[in-house]
Amino acid sequence: MQIDRYWEVRLKNCKTALEKNNFDAFIAETLSDVKKIVIDQILPGIDIQSVSWGDSLTLYSTGILEYFRDKSGIELIETFGENISREKSMERRREAILNDLFFTGTNAVIESGILVNLDMIGNRVGGITFGPKNVIIVVGRNKIVQKLDDAMNRIKNTAAPANAIRHAKNTPCVKTSYCMNCKSPDRICNIWTIHEKSYPKGRIKVILINQDLGL
Repeated sequence: MQIDRYWEVRLKNCKTALEKNNFDAFIAETLSDVKKIVIDQILPGIDIQSVSWGDSLTLYSTGILEYFRDKSGIELIETFGENISREKSMERRREAILNDLFFTGTNAVIESGILVNLDMIGNRVGGITFGPKNVIIVVGRNKIVQKLDDAMNRIKNTAAPANAIRHAKNTPCVKTSYCMNCKSPDRICNIWTIHEKSYPKGRIKVILINQDLGL
């Protein structure tokens, strides 16, 4: 089908651009392929004793966290959970940026090989930027955009309102479905990061998934 060829080309071009920017990049056709790439291609090349993650619906859908929950010999820092208090969750999020491997998603990928994110607290973008020795980012094809303005517009008017609804925040965008540039105490749009390169080379590994996933 023509649409299959379209995504084949876009994903390949994005992968090449990411690699030119010192990211390690992979393409997964399915969610099960994501898990295989992590286990068979990435993990053998890195030394890890501790793992954690930043909030990501795409990540949750891959089954990767369940793999580490069942694996002995590696400490999994659980940063989220119904039985974890807010104070404990925040403390674990601080711990998470000092581990060996950090998983998360990204809000947008510019097809020139740049990652764009917007955070409320900063633990997710903090982990991508500095701390963990290795970072693995999983991202659906629907988050590939052409330009920085496209990335920011997508985040502000699609991903952020949807996440505010998902987390039951008291923000205007929950009612309007688009950004109102609010001053609400519940505002989730606080910290922008733009990763033009991975430093050191290969520290950040991006798995592009040939499916529409996440927000």
